[in-house]
Amino acid sequence: MNLIGDLAVLSVDAPKSEFRPLEIANSQMLKVGDPVIAVGNPYGLSGSMTAGIVSQLGRTMTEETTGGYSIANVIQTTAPINPGNSGGPLLNYQGQVVGITAAVVANSEGISFAIPSNTILRETKSLAKNGSYDQHPWLGVNGIDMTYEIAKAMDSKVTYGWLITQVAQGGPADRAGLRGATRQAQIQGDLVPVGGDVIVAINGTRVISLDDVSTYLEEHTVPGQTVNMTVARNDQLLNLAVVLGTRPAATTS
Repeated sequence: MNLIGDLAVLSVDAPKSEFRPLEIANSQMLKVGDPVIAVGNPYGLSGSMTAGIVSQLGRTMTEETTGGYSIANVIQTTAPINPGNSGGPLLNYQGQVVGITAAVVANSEGISFAIPSNTILRETKSLAKNGSYDQHPWLGVNGIDMTYEIAKAMDSKVTYGWLITQVAQGGPADRAGLRGATRQAQIQGDLVPVGGDVIVAINGTRVISLDDVSTYLEEHTVPGQTVNMTVARNDQLLNLAVVLGTRPAATTS
């Protein structure tokens, strides 16, 4: 079994007549509010079905949730998902697969995630052929979502975007000249790294948060591709060309 972000390809000896394949739909057709169904074996209760709606699209599961690397462009749903559901299908009301259930936020109610079907189609071919998938683009930065409070601490007019807090030495962003935090500021009782570049657009597509950065890179780019990063630095907009790398085994965006 080869596992990439809760996706796996299994080799079995059963004849084709034993299989009842599910049709995979285009997850880009999903809209917030669409009804969905999760099927799995929660707590060993085989063949269980739960229902909910699509809460949001283009979410990012961070390394705190995934255990080492972020997973971009994830579906958020209210369909109850429990241990044993993970890896099961998320279906639309036509019975088509729109995702693979992946995780639930601990101690939450109605916050679950699924890997979209377009990611399934993009990655499983490589998993079956090569045993791995190495086309996740890598920028080589850590960051936090920009807020009004952070902007105030930085004396910045930019209140949206993704603030770079750390740049991996020798990584794609470092080679392109992007800058990380220069100091820490006390914001609402916490020490927050500030002073870095704020990503506000990628190839002209506006960036509001980490979700926008992760989703754009995962959906529209590949390692080795050059992208135009628009960043706010000292209240000036700069356009920097970044040649994306290949994501290491355990990292962030």
